Amino acid sequence: MSDVRELLGRAAEHAGQPVISAEGVYAKAARVRWRRRATVAAAAFAVVTAGALAVPGLTGQEKPQTSSVAAPAELAGNSGRAKQLVKLLPKGVGSVEQVSLAVIIKNATPQQAKEHPVGPLDGQYAVRRDGGVGYLVVGVMNGKQVGQKFGGIDPAANLCKPTNGERRPADCVREELPDGRVLTIWSDSMEYGGTPLWGHELVARLTLKDGGLLAVRDSTGLKNDTAQGPLLKNTPLTRAQLRTLMLSPELLPKK
Repeated sequence: MSDVRELLGRAAEHAGQPVISAEGVYAKAARVRWRRRATVAAAAFAVVTAGALAVPGLTGQEKPQTSSVAAPAELAGNSGRAKQLVKLLPKGVGSVEQVSLAVIIKNATPQQAKEHPVGPLDGQYAVRRDGGVGYLVVGVMNGKQVGQKFGGIDPAANLCKPTNGERRPADCVREELPDGRVLTIWSDSMEYGGTPLWGHELVARLTLKDGGLLAVRDSTGLKNDTAQGPLLKNTPLTRAQLRTLMLSPELLPKK
């Protein structure tokens, strides 16, 4: 599984600096999960969290402190991306605010949470509806990043028909689009243990013509003591709504 660890090792790019990347926020909690997943599936999941932000002054061994969470707009520096994202979402999805999962999970300060977006709407967004809080996590990798992080794994590999006896992702649907891109959407119960605990979610990955990738996590929320609220009863977006979002050109960098 060294390839998987490498995929989630963006922090190594900052060797010598007290910095970890956004995927470091998930690394400790997801270690058991990654060992159980197929290498390609884990790589696909990594794309969703890669490169969203860096957290100076925190180590992977620190435990989150139980404390009240600041206003979501404050956590993310109120970049204005949430307003742009809302324009792409269906009516009735709920209240959408940009947040920092590093702040929520790792108790980082707003000053420590630094973003490195590739796509114009890359980020982490809280979706509040019917008293619950779920999350949309949007991330784009360019072709160079995909080449560096996937270590020779074909990002267009068919996750719905894994080889070498790996388990097929649940409810996995692979769609080859007319322009040659490949969109894959699957569901994940997230029942892997560890901390933090997540509710079930949908995961989507879209290969791009330039060799890059767009990925989105559509999560019902967090179960741990730093959660901003109870889980949503359903994912913020339905599968059909997630597909529509994935095909929105507004998520991609302008050429």
